[in-house]
Amino acid sequence: MKKKTAVLLLALALASGAVIAGLTRLLVPKYMGLVVEGNFTAEYYQETTDHDVLILGNCEAYENVSPIVLWREFGITSYIRGNAQQLIAQSYYLLEDTLKYETPKTVVFSVSSMQQFEQDNESYNRMTLDGMRWSPSKINAIRATMMEDEHFIEYVFPILRFHERWRELEPDDLTYLFGRGKVSHNGYYLRADVRPAGEFPEARRRSDYSFDPRAWDYLERIRRLCEENGITLILMKAPALYPAWYDEWDSQIAAYAEENGLRYINCIRESDAIGIDFSQDTYDQGIHMNVYGAEKMARYLGPILLETEGVTDHRGDPALTQVWEEKCAYYDEKKAEQEAEFAELGYLKQFTVQ
Repeated sequence: MKKKTAVLLLALALASGAVIAGLTRLLVPKYMGLVVEGNFTAEYYQETTDHDVLILGNCEAYENVSPIVLWREFGITSYIRGNAQQLIAQSYYLLEDTLKYETPKTVVFSVSSMQQFEQDNESYNRMTLDGMRWSPSKINAIRATMMEDEHFIEYVFPILRFHERWRELEPDDLTYLFGRGKVSHNGYYLRADVRPAGEFPEARRRSDYSFDPRAWDYLERIRRLCEENGITLILMKAPALYPAWYDEWDSQIAAYAEENGLRYINCIRESDAIGIDFSQDTYDQGIHMNVYGAEKMARYLGPILLETEGVTDHRGDPALTQVWEEKCAYYDEKKAEQEAEFAELGYLKQFTVQ
């Protein structure tokens, strides 16, 4: 009798677990509509090959460089682990997480993350953290960046956070219940629409241009982790016209790079050398690059990356070539679809990409 009772209790526990898991899958946001960034973190774990280059940061990382062009024109294998408003502490723990699976030769870190250390919106935390596989890195990332009104247990059991979302369920929640496919291209968010740069509010003067000491601490952690693993660290500021990137901030990053023997690339200053045309290469009036600007960024960064130790042209590798040919075909397909869609809507201007 005791054995039968134990078996029954175990069966009930397993059934309850399956129900909870199913409800969790149904109720958590799918990020397959207008906002797709919530899928980026998890997509990394679908990769089957290693990458010479890892790009880390917020939207200035995942919207401004095309890994497909880095491969197609330079044979560089790369991946972007970035998310909307990804904090520098989260970038550090994503780097730590990446090292469980591979050791890139070069890490490019988007320094715009230095502007904000604390999160101001739970959704951004969720988009970055929920997709991480469970490990000490994820636990520490949650603890380091949770907002005051967030609770760790709700990351462990997301159903506690989203249990009332049943009122908001949409067809997509059923369509993507068990799988969402890929929405990025090795972490890159492709946008083919063109909205020329506009006028932005004049940058306000600040009483203090200091970065948060905690941000400096995590930048140093990133630097040391790269050094300990023989990884070349490159600091990069993307070519964004807004929000303002103050000269005072720029000089602090440049000084840190010089003190530590790092390369710092300010793509705002290098926009002419990159060939960026803000009337054609942005989809949101100068805040982020569209695919044409991201491809130019890749062409500019490619020769720089090939100069770093260990980064090589892999186009002679048959196995890698087969994998990346599939990635290129998917990229070309999605780019063409967007070009057709935005041309019909009047968001795409016809021009020749050099």
